[in-house]
Amino acid sequence: MKYDFPVTRTEHPKAKPDPDKLKFGTQFTDHMFMMDYEEGKGWINGRVVPYGPLSLEPAAVVFHYGQEMFEGLKAYKSAEGKILLFRPDMNAKRINRTNDRLCIPQLDEELFVEAVKAVVTTDADWIPEKEGTSLYIRPFIIADEAFLGVRPAHHYIFMIILSPVGPYYAGGLAPTKLYVEDKYVRATPGGTGEAKCGGNYAASLKAQVEAAKKGYEQILWLDGVERKYVEEIGTSNAFFMINDEVVTAPLGGTILPGITRDTVINVLKNKGVKVSERRLTIDEVFEAAKDGSLKEMFASGTAAVISPVGELCYKGENIVINGGAIGPVAQDLYDTIYGIQTGAVADTAHWTVEIK
Repeated sequence: MKYDFPVTRTEHPKAKPDPDKLKFGTQFTDHMFMMDYEEGKGWINGRVVPYGPLSLEPAAVVFHYGQEMFEGLKAYKSAEGKILLFRPDMNAKRINRTNDRLCIPQLDEELFVEAVKAVVTTDADWIPEKEGTSLYIRPFIIADEAFLGVRPAHHYIFMIILSPVGPYYAGGLAPTKLYVEDKYVRATPGGTGEAKCGGNYAASLKAQVEAAKKGYEQILWLDGVERKYVEEIGTSNAFFMINDEVVTAPLGGTILPGITRDTVINVLKNKGVKVSERRLTIDEVFEAAKDGSLKEMFASGTAAVISPVGELCYKGENIVINGGAIGPVAQDLYDTIYGIQTGAVADTAHWTVEIK
């Protein structure tokens, strides 16, 4: 099925930002995608319009009961000028898993991909070409029906906004310092840990702020029941290289099913590296650091792709990983995945989608 979304172009185009000074998520392009959901009619009226403020009722459900979700992916421009998306079908599938958990109507997967293509094509001249930059794509759905009462809404807005971005972390691939959080929890079994919704992130802010005051850039979350198994790094999936094995937490309802996580696992296996999705205690991590078997630690996610970890603090004890430098596995993963995303490395898995 081919979707033909009408495009209303802005009469007031913005100046493009300096690609050498791009920050993450602070500037937005000229246009956005919008689509409505009405009970009994489904998703209707998809269109590309000028980027601008929304007008919502003060009683809109999203303000009071937080019924909303979001996604994240990127568009890249290859050296040949091709516009490439990376595994957008995975974002489409994850949208519907989140929607199911939050009682938001399902979104046709092909429609989602075509909507992304429509708005990215409209603002294609916003895609930065400098090394390490990209066009960040933020799809989201909010419940905008006006009522006070706890039930799923009958009306929603699906939107996509775009932002030209530089590295997520100012230091790029420089290793980060993490604080192991043992007071607050990110997710519990049966909760919304595997859903990509704002409430998860709002609930994480307190721990993040307290860690920053102590001089740490991110949080390593422990499980919400026993407080001993490592789970996620901030908003990213965590990986540990112990001896010749790379370990990451299993998907079990509390871990976000990261698309980059899945990519990392596939790339490592194709390179002959042993990968285990199993529960790993924070004590095991520290013991491995002390006996020298913890070779590397890194995070994976859409925003940063790969982010190495150089230091951990847990209950007042600090360990330095790989001398505080990026390890060869993390570096190779970044080079491989970013290379595939930008068309510089052969895409044998057929993960990239060209927008023509």
